[in-house]
Amino acid sequence: MIAFRSTSLTEQAAAHLKMEILQGSLVNTLPGVRKLAAEMGIHHTTAEEALQILEKEGLIESRGAGRKRAILPTENFVAPSMRVGILPYEDADRSDYFLLDLQHRLQQAGHVICGITKTLQTLGMNAQRVARFAKDQDVDAWIVVAGPRPVLEWFAAQPTPVFSLFGRRRNVNIASAGPDKLPAMIQLLDRLVELGHRRIVMLLREEHRKPSPGFVAQSMLNAMETHGLPTGSYNLPDWDNDPKDLRRCLNSLFRNTPPTALIVDEVFLFNVVQQQLARMGILAPRDISLLCTDPDPTFEWHDPSIAHVHWDSQKVMRRILRWANNIARGKQDTQPYIVKAEFIEGGTIGPVPKTTMGKDFL
Repeated sequence: MIAFRSTSLTEQAAAHLKMEILQGSLVNTLPGVRKLAAEMGIHHTTAEEALQILEKEGLIESRGAGRKRAILPTENFVAPSMRVGILPYEDADRSDYFLLDLQHRLQQAGHVICGITKTLQTLGMNAQRVARFAKDQDVDAWIVVAGPRPVLEWFAAQPTPVFSLFGRRRNVNIASAGPDKLPAMIQLLDRLVELGHRRIVMLLREEHRKPSPGFVAQSMLNAMETHGLPTGSYNLPDWDNDPKDLRRCLNSLFRNTPPTALIVDEVFLFNVVQQQLARMGILAPRDISLLCTDPDPTFEWHDPSIAHVHWDSQKVMRRILRWANNIARGKQDTQPYIVKAEFIEGGTIGPVPKTTMGKDFL
């Protein structure tokens, strides 16, 4: 995993001190920098940078070298804030824990979350329809979840600041965050080949397959070919983004030449696939190796534990909050942020079962 960046720790310290001041836990004056740093368990340089942030926000005031900073009256203090519109990928995102937590933290920072009634799915993933809808919204900044490239390119060309949470953001001049899954995915694939797997299928949503495979998907196909495995539509099957067609896709996959390994993108999709396979009498690792490309805190509680790609979602959360606070203060911020991912070999991966070869599960 990558280390915390000093700016992130600085802003965490500033946010903590701000809360202490606004709640009345700190009054009149602040302790000296070194004492404050020792109490918070941080370096004195980080503490000094955090205090400078609070000075710029008008919460504290320097009284000169060697003197404690004064805490200013907070009655008229107004934190920099803005109206943030979060454009979700689908309706299910509205109850997603990460996005709910993100909204809560943005509100804690003083921002207003606007009620966005549409999703990328209801807008047909169409850049023109998204543009017409977005122009009618009264927002100061956008957060777009898992946006396709044409949509992100449109947002990037607009004056309203935008943040791409996941999505096809590569080489788009836009603030963004997401995991770098490729090294972990290649390690995952190498392990499957080592275990004897040749029929490897990836289940991805439509935006990761069309109009052409995304970067990670294409890289995985290239890696399969490097191992001497043939690739084609079998490895990246087509299905509509709805449960009925997903079940159709699974039934079709296991009708004649069942895969020996199934790599599923997104936790919710993995849970649906695992449940459907169980209904078909297919269990991992007895009948198939089953892997998820994202982490979930419950995976280690499963028996067997779930093989997956792990990355730290909280680092993504902190990056979004830094971006929002920068934009609210009038600072331009279009930096991408990449989180390192690692392959966790859980109990749902194993050698190719002999009974799988040529088996008809239906």
